[in-house]
Amino acid sequence: MDNKKVAVIFKAFCDENRLHILGLLRNGERCACNILEEMQITQPTLSHHMKILCDAGIVIGRKEGKWMHYSISNEGLKEAMVCLEHFRNDSECESGKSCCKK
Repeated sequence: MDNKKVAVIFKAFCDENRLHILGLLRNGERCACNILEEMQITQPTLSHHMKILCDAGIVIGRKEGKWMHYSISNEGLKEAMVCLEHFRNDSECESGKSCCKK
């Protein structure tokens, strides 16, 4: 995975409003109107946050009439977990011990 994609995914998680939205979506799909009521933010602000979450692949949206309905993408979450796993340091020196331990 390239650094640009990783940055887009991490950006989705680095705002408390987006984390709140993800918390609301944990129990399943929600209409944008319900998210707006719950968060008490403006529609343009919600659209901004949803664009970031959708661009990262963490959230998917579907249009129904004039409203958007959003849900968490399991595939997107798996991809985010792969990103985090990439930065885990499990490497050991050739001696079989961690390079930092003596």
